[in-house]
Amino acid sequence: MVELAPSILSADFARLADEVAAAERGGGTIIHVDVMDGHFVPNITLGPPVVKSLRKVTKLPLDCHLMIDNPNEYIEAFAEAGANWVSVHYEACPHLHRTLELILRHGMKPGVVLNPATRVDLVTEILPMAHHVLIMSVNPGFGGQEFIPFSLDKIRRLKGLREELGLGFRIEVDGGVAHDTVAQVVQAGAELLVAGNAVFGAGKPERDGRTLLEAARAAAGEKPAGNASRKTSQKPAKRRKIQ
Repeated sequence: MVELAPSILSADFARLADEVAAAERGGGTIIHVDVMDGHFVPNITLGPPVVKSLRKVTKLPLDCHLMIDNPNEYIEAFAEAGANWVSVHYEACPHLHRTLELILRHGMKPGVVLNPATRVDLVTEILPMAHHVLIMSVNPGFGGQEFIPFSLDKIRRLKGLREELGLGFRIEVDGGVAHDTVAQVVQAGAELLVAGNAVFGAGKPERDGRTLLEAARAAAGEKPAGNASRKTSQKPAKRRKIQ
């Protein structure tokens, strides 16, 4: 099933609890948290304290995408903050197997991220350990970028590898996912759609999240699903202020 993972990088941080609640009402079943350190990528965003605050206001899985150097040093902190999924970049992990084991030992679901210029086949051996593989369809560091078209070939290749190897990891895509690209993305094989600007950019995350998800599921040939049938989420959390 295609699922929507609203990225809070594009949300209004002064109203973050309300923004997350609205995105959930719009069909979001995962909350995507972009963590940047200003070294691995040219931007600085947020860290475990914000994840800890988010944990108080939503029961949805928190999908923490670590765009940082030395991610092993922070795995424990994200686990303690309440992260459910943690994904790390192939390019930032010289000992990727060890890093995924560390994520697993802390009770979280491990993901592997590939930058646009990184070939899918480079992670074939590690795929059995992955809960999800995230294809970056823009160069990481900033929201609102345009989708890189050759990412579709990478999604198709990843889907083919999953079938060849008989694995069950999920395929996630992050970058430029919007109404004009989402059909191609899901038809190529993506199931987890990270969307920031397309959900939060106009200040209507409930409306825009819903229409994006409906377009994605229609392109995938899926029937519209109501809140009761969403497989990842639980009952929406009551709105509370971020502390």
